[in-house]
Amino acid sequence: MSILIIAEYVQQKISPSTLCALQAAQKIGGEIDVAVLGSNCQEIAKLLAGIPGIRQVLVADHPYLVHPLADCYAKIIAPLGKAYSHLLMAATSFGKSLMPRVAALLDVGQISDVVAIVSPDIFVRHIYAGNATATVQSLDSLKILTIRPSAFQSAASGSSGQAAIKALPFTPVAPQTKLIKQEISKSVRPELNGAKIVVSGGRGLQNSSNFSLLEKLADKLGAALGASRAAVDAGFVPNDYQVGQTGKVVAPQLYIAVGISGAIQHLAGMKDSKVIVAINKDADAPIFQIADYGLVADLFEAVPAFINALDSK
Repeated sequence: MSILIIAEYVQQKISPSTLCALQAAQKIGGEIDVAVLGSNCQEIAKLLAGIPGIRQVLVADHPYLVHPLADCYAKIIAPLGKAYSHLLMAATSFGKSLMPRVAALLDVGQISDVVAIVSPDIFVRHIYAGNATATVQSLDSLKILTIRPSAFQSAASGSSGQAAIKALPFTPVAPQTKLIKQEISKSVRPELNGAKIVVSGGRGLQNSSNFSLLEKLADKLGAALGASRAAVDAGFVPNDYQVGQTGKVVAPQLYIAVGISGAIQHLAGMKDSKVIVAINKDADAPIFQIADYGLVADLFEAVPAFINALDSK
């Protein structure tokens, strides 16, 4: 068996989700290659080549690929994929955009959001917003998978690997899409996907100004800041804070849900958290059904008290 992982990176740093996909690939077994596409991505290729367990790094480095457009990437990856038994990528927003295009070009099925590897052709994935799991077998000669990062540990990184780095020849094709604008959010807090502690707020915070309460709590705990879709739709916080079925899927050691009722779409994005703490004044809120610890209280009293308690430590 041979596996190809499509790598993601941001500002010359390997995305943690790519290392989770590498861990999934190691559970499948076989030789593992990694493809890196972009412009001025040689340093990323060198970092990947140093990771143990990778056979070779295939690099498509060209100004044409300066922006990560799924339309362009798919036309390069699809022909390359014919030489492998498995194509893997993390189920990030870009992975969810790219891999279905690759599957369509190769006329094979795709198994999305894989959370466990049973065997090289049998995989487990969530269905019904995470309320059930399906164990599925792929009969295609080429298996195309997107991997849920929160379901796998990051593969061991390091510099002891000695993977070969090879240029990937390709012919640029005029894209059918055009990048209008790209904005990279900057924050001093941990990245939401990889944070060990997440503090999330919902509609109960009432407005964007009140999110400053959660910012103080998150800073005290060294936590990432998240939000429900209701809070994002109401304009309280930016879209990249959203946790849920249509947002980011997280599985931190501690998840604190403040003023979040617990709609099924939100639960799908955080129910795998190790410890869940819920603060809500509605004792019948669905969030309490999955919470390990629940506090029925007014968040505008409970959160400041929480912060004061941390200050006194």
